[in-house]
Amino acid sequence: MLELFVSLNLWDSFYGLLSAMMQPLYWAVSGLVVLFYRLFAPIFGADSGVTWTVAIVMLTVVIRTLLIPLFVKQINSARNMQLMQPKVAELQKKYGHDRERLGQETMKMYKEEGVNPMASCLPLLLQMPIFLSLFRVLQGVADNTPRGAFFKDNPDLVKSLQNSELFGAGLADRIFPIESFGATQILGILLVVAMVGVFFVTQLQLMRKNMPPESQTGQAAQMQKMMLYFFPVVYAMSATFIPIGVLVYWLTSNVWTMVQQAILIRNNPAPNTPAYIDWEERMKAKGLDPDEVVRKKAEKRRKTKPVNTSRVVGKQADGAAEAADEAPKVTRQQVNRQTVRTTEDGRRVVQRQQPRQQPRSTRKKK
Repeated sequence: MLELFVSLNLWDSFYGLLSAMMQPLYWAVSGLVVLFYRLFAPIFGADSGVTWTVAIVMLTVVIRTLLIPLFVKQINSARNMQLMQPKVAELQKKYGHDRERLGQETMKMYKEEGVNPMASCLPLLLQMPIFLSLFRVLQGVADNTPRGAFFKDNPDLVKSLQNSELFGAGLADRIFPIESFGATQILGILLVVAMVGVFFVTQLQLMRKNMPPESQTGQAAQMQKMMLYFFPVVYAMSATFIPIGVLVYWLTSNVWTMVQQAILIRNNPAPNTPAYIDWEERMKAKGLDPDEVVRKKAEKRRKTKPVNTSRVVGKQADGAAEAADEAPKVTRQQVNRQTVRTTEDGRRVVQRQQPRQQPRSTRKKK
């Protein structure tokens, strides 16, 4: 009995701490929704469901705009991880019998290549608290227990959102539980289908357009293909218990991701991919030399802050410590710079130019 009391007491303390941490997010989310509601109310009407829907869409636009730099890092990180799959496969063949050594060598390779495996998860992790906050705010409106200062201080707004409808479906209602099948269930199912479809197209776009052929094989590629079909099922199951207004946010965010990713792949494709071939053809059609465009982009990236690296590009004197001291510092982009060659069948293939490695004696003295 005492153990049960202690566990319940600890749970209450944890829940209270979590609730206190979420209050600023409740305040921000409710404030942005109410701000956009007041901006569009004179246009669509104060009690119109369109007004609240547009307010939720604008909330999504603001959040995703702030996350653009992180999204670019996410796409680049996912692309670099796929490009490194052949090297990972080689390490697995070499150290497959020693899991600890395999992990060490893999992390060492990530560090040398400047790839952060966690970078692809960061935007998603940052969006989850916002998504949860919007869910809790709309749930509070539906349950008549408003969260967020802007709804707590304005009961008329709570009543307006409770009664707002979009195509006959209540924005604060859910697909389940089903008391009577109606407009809420129909609109909810359509939103779920649209979300799953957009998610599927987004992942397929990344895998088919911006992944080299060699990255389509191996265990990691098979896992990604499984996730392509697994996540839509999770999407559909979890979305049935979420308010219609949150589904609108979710769908808008997915569409934003799809369009943003398409723009990034079109303008900055990964080497040796179908998207890169299309990009080369567009450059030639404009009368530009793809090699020159790549060189100019590399020049811009070289202006970034230099990073220390164990691989030094330049002159090296074997066995001389002065070589390490006099070697110029290079940026990560310089270390991973790319060269373009033409194969026998006329195809243009981009390869990474690997720098020379320092002698062991030089590294020890350094």
